[in-house]
Amino acid sequence: MEFKKKSKAECGIPTASMPDIVFMLLIFFMVSTVFKEFRGIPIRLPSAQKIEKLPGKRNVAYIWADDRDRVSIDDNFVEIREISRIMYDKSVDELSPLRVVSMKIDERAKMGLITQIHEELREAGGAALNVNYSTKTASK
Repeated sequence: MEFKKKSKAECGIPTASMPDIVFMLLIFFMVSTVFKEFRGIPIRLPSAQKIEKLPGKRNVAYIWADDRDRVSIDDNFVEIREISRIMYDKSVDELSPLRVVSMKIDERAKMGLITQIHEELREAGGAALNVNYSTKTASK
């Protein structure tokens, strides 16, 4: 009598539903991810009659200044003399070069502080000279 060898059972992981699982995970992470927004420092923005929005938030650097002569760039307090170096570094960045500097300045801030910030932006040159002033809409 001759014995036949039994065929081995295949052990494998079924991959038919793998794309479905990958897309569900992708959608989950897209929905649950929160992008960081710069908070800056608490300020009271001046009001304006006519306001234009920036075309996009990409390649924009934000400078906050309050009435206590504090200056913040990208959620970090900086000295005024550091502004030109920081803005120059942002303008020569190859991945996301600086295009606009948006200034959020407290309406009670001293004009001397604003002038110092402008001088530092002039020293940085390039895109740091393209300045936008953030305001809130004035009620009519």
